Amino acid sequence: MEHSRTHIAGALLAAAAVAGLPAVAGAQASEVYVAKLAPMNTTVTGKAAAGKVTFTIKGDSLTIATDATGLPKSITHWQHFHGFTDGKAAACPAKSADANGDGIIDLIETEPAAGTTMVPLIDDPVSMDVAHGTYPTATAGGALHYRKTVSLSALQEAFGKAFDGQKLDLDKRVVFLHGVPSDTKLPSSVASLGPIPAQVTLPIACGKITRVK
Repeated sequence: MEHSRTHIAGALLAAAAVAGLPAVAGAQASEVYVAKLAPMNTTVTGKAAAGKVTFTIKGDSLTIATDATGLPKSITHWQHFHGFTDGKAAACPAKSADANGDGIIDLIETEPAAGTTMVPLIDDPVSMDVAHGTYPTATAGGALHYRKTVSLSALQEAFGKAFDGQKLDLDKRVVFLHGVPSDTKLPSSVASLGPIPAQVTLPIACGKITRVK
């Protein structure tokens, strides 16, 4: 029995080390990280998004849960965590991020503060398929609820391949929720990535991920 407990504890320590997260002692222990969402671009949405994204690590399981309200209703909302690949901590952009003065902070303008898009919170986060994964849809009341459990080591492996051996380092990342209705009129100055419409990538909420447990 003692040998079994030692083996389990060793596995947990190894998983934490691989992911760049604090070590967890004991099979039932967990680590919890939360991003409290604050609204962005409310002049476009006409709403104030709120809620949180929770990351719970237990052994080799990472459970990601989004609970948000005040979103544009009945549409799909892209959600990801963003960050830097050089160890720098990301932050949600301030109002001054609106570099072109059009009154809107677009996805490209978030990059100096928040870095690049990293992990999509989709049906299969480990796939790292930002453009084609299945994202959650808000209810008719503008609420969004998402929950997915993945292998921590599998996600870290995929993340390391995508970002040159970097670790997840959740407490150095921020979460964005994106998206307004496709018929939303936006200035031509609002930028997006490649052919993806700006309505899809427009940030509507952001939260800094912090460790709470």
